[in-house]
Amino acid sequence: MLHENTSADCLDTVTTGTEDGAFQRKGHSTRILSPEEIERLAKDQVLVSEFKQLKLEKEAQKNWDLFYKRNSTNFFKDRHWTTREFEELKACREFADQKLTILEAGCGVGNCLFPLLEEDLNIFVYACDFSPRAVEYVKKNSLYSTERCKVFQCDLTKDDLLENIPADSVDVVTLIFVLSAIHPDKMHLVLKNIYKVLKPGKCVLFRDYGLYDHAMLRFKSGSKLGENFYVRQDGTRAYFFTEEFLSQLFKSEGYEQVVNEYVHRETVNRKEDLRVPRVFLQSKFQKPFSKT
Repeated sequence: MLHENTSADCLDTVTTGTEDGAFQRKGHSTRILSPEEIERLAKDQVLVSEFKQLKLEKEAQKNWDLFYKRNSTNFFKDRHWTTREFEELKACREFADQKLTILEAGCGVGNCLFPLLEEDLNIFVYACDFSPRAVEYVKKNSLYSTERCKVFQCDLTKDDLLENIPADSVDVVTLIFVLSAIHPDKMHLVLKNIYKVLKPGKCVLFRDYGLYDHAMLRFKSGSKLGENFYVRQDGTRAYFFTEEFLSQLFKSEGYEQVVNEYVHRETVNRKEDLRVPRVFLQSKFQKPFSKT
């Protein structure tokens, strides 16, 4: 069972059980590290060389393409939790059978896209990904239909979404485990791009890695690219968000914050008696009716 932090900034947390046997709570405090974890992070200060960092940036698309070549469509679980946790996907309708237009920015091989299409017949989904290989996997899926979705390859940091999506036409944008793979210096370009196609008054639904997630603490020495930014062995990268950083990132591009909180999950592997502390940031930011 999770031990609740009873400090003032954590009084609004809610602890729940989940379908996969994990315990979950939400709130505005980061995970409390053990002395050993604090020491390990303090020692890991040497950054990957500038030369290698430039190479990783240049080869980012190739590395993700190779990732999908190795893992095909089997790596990620289908995200059936999306509608359950992001009630906005259902609640944003003004009337029951209203057709919704969704943009899934960074769709991968469709693990979120296809469950959405199955669960809700009154949606049209634009879906894009950095990896041409991932896009091809989506198009080959038996559930793919051009009447219900349009998928295209896109580098969200430089390819204009307006080439594929009309301005101010999207009801909901999902940005789920996508922004963390992008260099922090370029993240604002993604938000600026999405802003153009989102309808005024509508929202971006965000979920990604949070500070001190178990994955962050597993990186070995020599993997650090910058503050809270790391490279995996396969060359793909991962950024671990703080609530404050994300809030500032969205607000600087004109969005208004609706919800922005950490989700703490403790996954229990009873067979091996392991408790894995996962930390995500789950948020909702709105495009205002008129940009100030």
